[in-house]
Amino acid sequence: MEIYSVTQVNTYIQSMMDSDKLLAGLCIRGEISNYKVYPSGHHYFSLKDATGAIRCVMFKSSAARLRFRPEGGMKVLAFGRVSVFPRDGAYQLYCTNLTPDGVGDLHAAFEQLKAKLQTQGLFAPEHKKPLPRYPGTIAIITSPAGAAVHDMLRILRKRYPLTKVLILGVRVQGAEAPAELCGAIRYVNRWDLADLIITGRGGGSMEDLWAFNDENLARTIYESRIPVISAVGHEPDVTISDYVADLRAATPSNAAELAVPDRQALEQQLRSMASAMAANLSKHVRLNRQRLKVLGAARPLQSPTAYLDDRRLLLDGLFRRLCAAQQQRLAKSRRQSVALAAALDAMSPLKVLTRGYAMAQTEAGALLQSVDQVHPGDRVTLSLCDGTIQAGVQAVEKKGGSYEPGQ
Repeated sequence: MEIYSVTQVNTYIQSMMDSDKLLAGLCIRGEISNYKVYPSGHHYFSLKDATGAIRCVMFKSSAARLRFRPEGGMKVLAFGRVSVFPRDGAYQLYCTNLTPDGVGDLHAAFEQLKAKLQTQGLFAPEHKKPLPRYPGTIAIITSPAGAAVHDMLRILRKRYPLTKVLILGVRVQGAEAPAELCGAIRYVNRWDLADLIITGRGGGSMEDLWAFNDENLARTIYESRIPVISAVGHEPDVTISDYVADLRAATPSNAAELAVPDRQALEQQLRSMASAMAANLSKHVRLNRQRLKVLGAARPLQSPTAYLDDRRLLLDGLFRRLCAAQQQRLAKSRRQSVALAAALDAMSPLKVLTRGYAMAQTEAGALLQSVDQVHPGDRVTLSLCDGTIQAGVQAVEKKGGSYEPGQ
């Protein structure tokens, strides 16, 4: 019996599988699991169904053509060949193309990027900038050879010829298109060349419009200091640029209509405003004339001296009334003063003394009101109506009480 090495067996099996036409080009439906991207750029994952699994590898050159980001749990269609890796002795699918099952890879990439940017807030309404009402300059970033730019120029000239139009020609299809679109938007912002930017192109397939689904372009539109209108394709066509722009137009022609006001509508509005202003001015002139007529018929203007005479008579009457009121006030005050003086005089101690009474005070000057304030031998002062008497106390006697003899 001939003996073979492990490598010989693995190599033989590899040659058998490589020569099998069925295994040379397979399309396998399955669910992705254990998806990993190594630093080398190669992608490793497994495809599984309800009862089995197969290992897969996608080399860097094939992975670079992916339009979407594969994730675990995603159902896909994998194209490639099945062979054996001699070093491990394990067979695997060498995948050259990967497509989401049920939808195209472009659609899957679109939905993934849309969800990512929406989560990061690039579509939030609060970040949308208002469009200028009367733009002085509009920058149109599109293909200079397309029909879209001619439609926009025709509509802009018809609706609002006062605005200036700056055309920045770029490619709008192909691998180089996103970079050129980004560069043009940044250029307009850097040099402040316009008040409004319109970017877009005419209709086409999803592949034709794919440049406007670029992530870098979306972020450039989001970062633009100048408002941006996105006008890509026809009305049913929706791109990432439409979501992130400050305003989405259904078509390039619609973008031109949204960018500027209608000249005829403005003229009609100005005529209405002029008519309203004229009517308002006429009304004010009429009212002022009526007022002037009333003022002109007033007596001060008809006879200024008569008016002054009337005022002089009125002033004299006021003066007389003021003097009379003052005299009445003074008389009333005098009567009140006399009454108060009489009451005060009646209560005066000196008035009492004139009737034969005397007022006694102790040596300290206190008013003597009780016999308890003095003792025999004390000195007291007696005040009469015409002078004072110095006297000594010889005895003190209380009413109904004892008698205290002098010293």
